[in-house]
Amino acid sequence: MIPLRKSDDLASWIERSFGYAFAQPALSETALTHRSAAALHNERLEFLGDSVLNCGVARLLYAAHPQADEGALSRLRASLVSGETLAQIAAELGVGEYLRLGSGELKSGGFRRASILADALEALLGAIFLDSGFDAAQGVIERIMSPRISNLPAADALKDPKTRLQEVLQGRGLTLPTYTLTAVAGDPHAQSFTVTCEVPVFGVTAVADGASRRRAEQLAAAKVLDLLPSEIRKSP
Repeated sequence: MIPLRKSDDLASWIERSFGYAFAQPALSETALTHRSAAALHNERLEFLGDSVLNCGVARLLYAAHPQADEGALSRLRASLVSGETLAQIAAELGVGEYLRLGSGELKSGGFRRASILADALEALLGAIFLDSGFDAAQGVIERIMSPRISNLPAADALKDPKTRLQEVLQGRGLTLPTYTLTAVAGDPHAQSFTVTCEVPVFGVTAVADGASRRRAEQLAAAKVLDLLPSEIRKSP
């Protein structure tokens, strides 16, 4: 098992990276402890931190985008609280260097694994909430999220390919695309799905593979969008 950094080192890092000092340092230690390392681990704090993060980000977006409707705000929030984004933030802050992992996770590079990094970041936010309340957690969320909020693309650009393709066709009164599962390969725990997306009115067809049927459909829809005439791709 990899031990946590010394308490004073951990406290200094948290203060530098998050602008916060724990009144109960044990909370920060638990937040950085993976289930592979100890019985007292960060999953409960992660559960709490997920809700705190969603509320905190929603509050920031509500203030930053006064004209955005619920759908747009939801898409913007989803892009900010996705596992990929949280893992990137955690990596930038150096969370992996302070994780407590079991020997198996350590050997397999768990301190770099996106899901573990994202979970630990949420757990830290849950720990801050328990330590000092929502306002303190909100301050930390604003600190780590503000740069990304200022650089968010337009909400429409965050729509998934299936939604965009459907809206393009619906807006012109055209028949919706069809998705056909054409193949499933691999072992049950590592399957690959092949999906064909077709828009007959334009004679356009695309095939894509994904780790899930939904993922394959999204990838196929993205290919079809690229194949449509540019004047059609623009929303009416």
